[in-house]
Amino acid sequence: MGLTVLNVEVGNPVKPGETEKLEFLIDSGAIYSVVPAYVLEKFGLVPLSEEEFRLADGTRISRKKGWAMFRYGQKVGVADVIFGEEGDSTLLGAFTLEALGPALDPIKRELIELPLILGASTVER
Repeated sequence: MGLTVLNVEVGNPVKPGETEKLEFLIDSGAIYSVVPAYVLEKFGLVPLSEEEFRLADGTRISRKKGWAMFRYGQKVGVADVIFGEEGDSTLLGAFTLEALGPALDPIKRELIELPLILGASTVER
């Protein structure tokens, strides 16, 4: 298995013109993205809650969680984000991938565009 990294901009949805580009490790098995807390705080983002996580060795840790805006090319989305602490990896998780639109091809280890489907009624009014 190879690793997939991606440069994505992060910022505050209230000020979408102000962002910082970071290199993320794509982890499609992770639900949330992890961004260093100092980057999020620089844009005025604040934690809204705290979550408990279990590491691979069984250790339990707590991290603060909030929302952030993510931009990849012309795609923009808002997703839950973990306020990373020293030693945490910068990760791009499944919620952020879904907010932006592309999916990770697990064989080629690259992003692919998915068709956007809108459920609509076929009943005429």
